[in-house]
Amino acid sequence: MKEIKNILAAFQRAQAEGKRCALATVVHVEGSSYRRPGARMLVTDDGQLTGAISGGCLEGDALQKAMFAISQQRNKLVIYDTTDDDDLRFGVQLGCNGIVYILFEPIDPARPAHPISLLAELVAERRDAVLTTLFSLDRAQEQPGTCLLFADGITRTALPDSWQTLVQMDVQAAYDDRLSAFKEYRPEGHIFNGFIEFVPPAPSVVIAGAGNDVLPLVDMLSMLGWQITVVDGRPQYATAMRFGKADKVLVAKADQVLQQLTTDAQTLFVLMTHNYNYDLRLLRELLQRGYPYIGVLGPRKKLEKMLGELAGEGMHLTDGQRASIHSPIGLDIGAETAEEIAVSIVAEIRAWLSSRSGGSLKNIRQSIHNRPALQATNE
Repeated sequence: MKEIKNILAAFQRAQAEGKRCALATVVHVEGSSYRRPGARMLVTDDGQLTGAISGGCLEGDALQKAMFAISQQRNKLVIYDTTDDDDLRFGVQLGCNGIVYILFEPIDPARPAHPISLLAELVAERRDAVLTTLFSLDRAQEQPGTCLLFADGITRTALPDSWQTLVQMDVQAAYDDRLSAFKEYRPEGHIFNGFIEFVPPAPSVVIAGAGNDVLPLVDMLSMLGWQITVVDGRPQYATAMRFGKADKVLVAKADQVLQQLTTDAQTLFVLMTHNYNYDLRLLRELLQRGYPYIGVLGPRKKLEKMLGELAGEGMHLTDGQRASIHSPIGLDIGAETAEEIAVSIVAEIRAWLSSRSGGSLKNIRQSIHNRPALQATNE
């Protein structure tokens, strides 16, 4: 989500300076690649790049392709095939054993529902959404491109009704299942592929605690583009000056925190006030509300004592409530300093969001990334 926000900001600057732009999007990958479908990069007509579609090896060639798309004012699909060891013939040296499909779309601000306007609407609110990009492997065909946004039951698109009817069922399924998919469509005998991309809002992390050890955690979460709220009962610590990278800084007692927040399914909590009673009261509130991730800083004995007190109050936790508690919070990386602990916490949250174990990649035998297969042919 941060990449999209950076692209939107870069597009606004380009518009103000009278520059033309093209959006490059990874729409499909076969085999290994540094970036996955949904990676995007904005290219201006003076060669400025925002975002990334590879680890840096594709960008040089992509710049040329984007310039061509801008000059032609026509969407263009480019396929980089590096399954052949001799990738020097592409002049890009990908270093990956895969096939990468990149769609280049010149941006015409006068066109209804152009790709950047859809991206802007995508990030305007915290909500689940589905973004649809249509392309054809027959590069002689027109490339519809990034053409449909669906959220809250509302579809925004400039596609003709026949196309909307064709893709709407798959869009709704991706929205309901919260999963991206690749689909194949055959309107009037022509074959098109659709990248049906489920896009949730960025994770929202509420950090209870405004001590010095929270500062590096806020820095790292900010780098990821996640929404950050810092809350503490001490007004001298919880200040916007200390936490300038946080989206919101609140001063609140533990039993008043949730009253001042708007939360959703992507909201996670980290308790690190170093105040046992504050953490206990807030933990009680969070467990009663059923939040899926509650990280608690401190030794295991601290959590055992807290749960013992809650049980003494008659609060008997379900298996689901117990599973939502992560304490001691973080992955086992031998962290000691505040910065190292922040790395450990962020890594655990990222692994939890991805339903991964957080183990070493060298021990993983299956694909590192989820790979939705091409599915369901629609006539």
